[in-house]
Amino acid sequence: METLPLYITLVFGLTLLTAIVLFYKATHYSKTVLAILLLWIIAQCIISFTGFYKSENTLPPRFSLLLMPPLLTIILLFITKKGRFFINGLDIKTLTIIHIIRIPVELVLLGLFMNKAIPELMTFEGRNFDILSGISAPIIYYFTFVKRKLSTKILLLWNFICLSLVINIAINAVLSLPTKFQQFAFDQPNVALLEFPFTLLPAVLVPIVVFSHLVAIKQLLLGKVSL
Repeated sequence: METLPLYITLVFGLTLLTAIVLFYKATHYSKTVLAILLLWIIAQCIISFTGFYKSENTLPPRFSLLLMPPLLTIILLFITKKGRFFINGLDIKTLTIIHIIRIPVELVLLGLFMNKAIPELMTFEGRNFDILSGISAPIIYYFTFVKRKLSTKILLLWNFICLSLVINIAINAVLSLPTKFQQFAFDQPNVALLEFPFTLLPAVLVPIVVFSHLVAIKQLLLGKVSL
């Protein structure tokens, strides 16, 4: 990957910081959650800085080590008693506005594409419509929690739609990686997400976004949200 303009890395760093702060707030400022999150980030920074994830021919792909720990953590939180207690106590308002981070994420992806680090299909000029989630997040937040003009059914539907959008781009991103499982973008594979600091997108930002939707959906389905 060629040297990137500094502004792309800076925007990504600020977006990551914003996500951490908002998620920390959603947990009612749990120092335990913050410590675990920061340790995971530090570990992934060290590992990815060494170029560990750039190996293309391993089985399973090393990239899976970015995805599996957060995925397993999310599953454990939903199937254990303590995990469900934690989930039910999270602030759905903050877990709604947190999706605003998807706007700068999409701008970073566009910048990466323009610098030949990811394929076009991963941007909003291709198959990625996730920017709509970021744009709509403050609108949904305002009319649901401030003006109280939208029902919980609308909020539930919005979460399902936005969850499908992030899953769509996540699948396309994984299948665009230069691994034995690559299906798309052979002319310009997804190499950026294998390098520091952009490994933190699948390792941290995507899990936070997915988890936020799943928590909101669970709370709404169980009737734990009153407007």
